[in-house]
Amino acid sequence: MPGTGTPSDLVVEAEGLVKRFGETEALRGLDLAVERGTVLGVLGPNGAGKTTAVRILTTLLRADGGRAVIDGVDVATDPARVRARIGLTGQYAAVDERLTARENLDLVGRFYRMSPKDAAARAQELLERFTLVDAADRVLGGFSGGMRRRIDIAMSLVARPVVLFLDEPTTGLDPRSRLAMWDLIEELVAEGVTTLLTTQYLDEADRLAERIVVIDHGHAIAQGTPDELKDLVGGARVEIRLDAHGSDGDAVVAALGELRSPGGGPAMHDGLLHVPVRPTTTAPDVVRALDAAGVTIHDVSVERPTLDDVFMTLTGHAAEDEGGEG
Repeated sequence: MPGTGTPSDLVVEAEGLVKRFGETEALRGLDLAVERGTVLGVLGPNGAGKTTAVRILTTLLRADGGRAVIDGVDVATDPARVRARIGLTGQYAAVDERLTARENLDLVGRFYRMSPKDAAARAQELLERFTLVDAADRVLGGFSGGMRRRIDIAMSLVARPVVLFLDEPTTGLDPRSRLAMWDLIEELVAEGVTTLLTTQYLDEADRLAERIVVIDHGHAIAQGTPDELKDLVGGARVEIRLDAHGSDGDAVVAALGELRSPGGGPAMHDGLLHVPVRPTTTAPDVVRALDAAGVTIHDVSVERPTLDDVFMTLTGHAAEDEGGEG
């Protein structure tokens, strides 16, 4: 199983999930695990199986094989208890545009059989939490995409779920709204909300998720922390432009000492000396090492592989490649 927690730490556990749509196998033995109070990023292109997995975990689809458990409750055998433990925000805001923000939240509370008083109180609490008080009594038809997303996530939190599923929550948002959504998700995580986040945006997974499962064609092809995944494609490297007045490449390499990575050797490209270094190395680390050795250089930078590099290495194509998902 992915993840490092003990079974009691795991809020979401899925083993060998299989789902077919006719001759299309959307999931082919997918394993997932989310530890309490953390974010698991499920990363993959359109058609990889991300949404299918979320629909199974949230009881909207039945798996053709495998097993899934949410907070100790089996998804297939006790879906009603599972629904009481989860919140879901899909790719498109599930709001009623004819109602106001307050009415949407109040309606969800009534669906959960809250009393009118408790539903109204919870609606007010979430309007304040999501900075929507000024728009509380406006009809959602006039909301921007970012505001609709905020109210959509607020609606998924009405019943105080144990785990929140965010299925590509920033799809279709402009860059400013996307950044605001990232800030909001980070705030929820800081408050201890356990989250499973699906995304095809590598920068989104890199920023928000503590652990990432990379899936392609319905099964996991890699998993780990963002840094662990980046290390799969060679870790970091330092790029140094030597001093025109006689800095010695061999002296530079020797000065880096223990900062160097055991894999690969130094090389010169386009006037730059490239030296593989350990994943945690920073530019100040390099400068201090060179200063201590009395070596002068013209310029230095440390380049880290990105999740784009990881995905291309693992799959042979970019994460934004299009494809259907059953």
